[in-house]
Amino acid sequence: MSDELPLKDRIAVVTGASRGIGYAAALDLARAGAHVVACARTQGGLEELDDEILAATGQRATLVPFDLVDGGAIDRLGGAIFERFGRIDAWIHTAAILGTSGLTPVSHAEPREFAKIEKINFTGVYRLIRSFEPLLRASDAGRVVYVTSSVAHAPKAFWGAYAATKAGAEVMVKCWADEIENTPIRLAVVDPGRMRTRLRAQAYPGEDPMQHPEPAEIGPLMVELCRPDQVPPLDVSFPAWKAKAR
Repeated sequence: MSDELPLKDRIAVVTGASRGIGYAAALDLARAGAHVVACARTQGGLEELDDEILAATGQRATLVPFDLVDGGAIDRLGGAIFERFGRIDAWIHTAAILGTSGLTPVSHAEPREFAKIEKINFTGVYRLIRSFEPLLRASDAGRVVYVTSSVAHAPKAFWGAYAATKAGAEVMVKCWADEIENTPIRLAVVDPGRMRTRLRAQAYPGEDPMQHPEPAEIGPLMVELCRPDQVPPLDVSFPAWKAKAR
């Protein structure tokens, strides 16, 4: 395996690829040789990513615009990937929402808004696992990266809906990791720490975003976790990995 292209000819799906951590991960996976299936709600963001991948690699990504609240679309995505590629070698999940209301007391959360947060941050993850597991089993070394949040472990006031759904999804993917331990699939749960993302800007509008790392800095870690010749740890802290890499 070439160190220059450690993911050569691998099929990598990135959910939440139109911006932030997902965008950075998709771009670095493509640079490492993977064919990227980029998924997100925002068509424009996906097209921008595709242009940057083409400029960097000479290859196009496969773009799949859809909303995680649409369970049928998730099922169809799995079927379409099977028909075209027959497998998934890596899946990075970064998609999540804070909600249009931002931070709010639990007792003030609007039911419809809460339901949408739950569908995207939690139920959408379950539907993706259900759709993707057979495709990951078809790989010789399936790799899954789930991006979590520190508030899943250290709950804070006003983060109720987001923290609860991220914590629930993290527990669920770890249960799944235990279920598939006798397969070639390996899963890593990554805490990115404070990062210069749109979600963080929504949560802390008065904060100076320049004090935090930009999402591009996490790309090399995502490539490392998706390599078929390495077995990733279950829990990964990006700040700790970054400090060790210096």
